[in-house]
Amino acid sequence: MGFRLYMKPTTSLPSRLALWFTLATFAACASVSTETVTNLFDAQRSIERYLASGAYEAQFARVVGDASSWLEQQAKLVERPAIVLDIDETSLSNWPAYKVNGWARIVNGACDLQRGPCGLRAWQESARSPALKPTLNLVRRAHALGVAVFFITGRPANLRDATERNLRDQGFEWEQVILEPVGASFASAADFKAPERRKITERGYTILLSMGDQQSDLTGGYAERTFKLPNPVYFLP
Repeated sequence: MGFRLYMKPTTSLPSRLALWFTLATFAACASVSTETVTNLFDAQRSIERYLASGAYEAQFARVVGDASSWLEQQAKLVERPAIVLDIDETSLSNWPAYKVNGWARIVNGACDLQRGPCGLRAWQESARSPALKPTLNLVRRAHALGVAVFFITGRPANLRDATERNLRDQGFEWEQVILEPVGASFASAADFKAPERRKITERGYTILLSMGDQQSDLTGGYAERTFKLPNPVYFLP
């Protein structure tokens, strides 16, 4: 069914141009062939193969290995060295929950690993996320070298008890775990995490490295080097 555009003669030229641009964009998007859209089943299978093949683990370990080498080189060169780590898909893995969801990011709702779905917050509250072993080894080496470990996570502060229990049960130790205030709204994770790194440096620490699975975990400075881990499932601005 077609439609007819009507505009009053008094409509300004900029307004008419903006409206025409919007309609032209809509028409262009509507004309895109479905052949350019990834089939959901194929995307899910690709993720399954990537994880099952060992490629993810190998790439993850390679990045952490580079971070470890940097840590070894720099740890004794500053007075109060520190590292900053993300938690989800950096230190702890949520893959069991995502797998049940068909690799979708379902944040709210109950969690049933037998039948699904599995809400991310419910899963995190259960404190069952396994450690990502290369990161755990990095943390242990940092402590051996006298380097302070900070976690900065986008998890809300009402998950503090579950998060710290999960980290502790998996063998992690730390100087501080920093979570987002409940109800906070940030346009980007960087808007929360970069100021928190700045606060750490203001306490006299030199952040030798910051590591995370999202670029927004790392953007904004206050770390000597950043290390981006692979994540095939989701993107956070």
